[in-house]
Amino acid sequence: MKKKIWFIINPISGVRRKDDLPALIASNLDLEKFDYEIQYTEYKGHAIALAKDAINKNIDVVCAVGGDGSVHEVGTALIGSKVLLAIIPIGSGNGLARHMHIPLSVKKAIICINESKEISMDTVLVNNQPFLGVGGYGFDALIAKKFDEHKKRGLWTYVKLILKEFLRYNPINISIDANGQVKKLPVMLCTLANTSEFGNGFIFSPKSDATDGKVELFLLKPFSFWRLPGIALRFIIGRSENSSYTEVLSFDHATIRMTQQLAHYDGEPSTTNGELKIKVIPRSLHILIGK
Repeated sequence: MKKKIWFIINPISGVRRKDDLPALIASNLDLEKFDYEIQYTEYKGHAIALAKDAINKNIDVVCAVGGDGSVHEVGTALIGSKVLLAIIPIGSGNGLARHMHIPLSVKKAIICINESKEISMDTVLVNNQPFLGVGGYGFDALIAKKFDEHKKRGLWTYVKLILKEFLRYNPINISIDANGQVKKLPVMLCTLANTSEFGNGFIFSPKSDATDGKVELFLLKPFSFWRLPGIALRFIIGRSENSSYTEVLSFDHATIRMTQQLAHYDGEPSTTNGELKIKVIPRSLHILIGK
């Protein structure tokens, strides 16, 4: 019996053209395995409604065609359901797709769907806000907000924003209650990592595993501007945890208090009330991955 799959396409994600996507889906999807429909998002949050509609209509697989924001909307809507999340990554960062070894080529990503390699991954709940890969509350939250407001997409927009905002960014003060210990310190980054990277190959938590029942808290302490290239290089080569300016904690639940309310979840800007109640929800989302 064929499975039913919906492709939810964000027409404004990333920098890639979108008009060839229906033809690529039609020519590369295994039509002996799948019946498919294509849905287009029309506004921010629309993918959530479409994914919930798919659950109600007993669709087997919902594929987010877009960037991390699209994947966040579709994936969080599917948490706790039997519906599989698939990804065709065409966004600016594609952090979750990269972590799950899903190819950035549309054709190869569709072939991954045909191969149907499935895992059940953990998700993370912060207060009432779920996320899939990364939740941040420091400098990355500011960059996520600025990027969301920017007219241009792509890697170079991220780079320009980082260089522009770094010099005027003030570290935030945080208090962490985890594993029976309380830690207080100023940080540049206070980032929850269920998966390993922000996107664009910036790997900040290489040991994060979305199936181990834990989440890592990556802390980057204040540093001078002239050290930025070296720290950025550590992100690129996946050695960030070896720096004297970084610290990584691992837990399944914790409480964090901070002096900033700005946040992001999977790159989507958000806000907090200054106190975060963090809990890992083990194996709560079914997802198709790459080899």
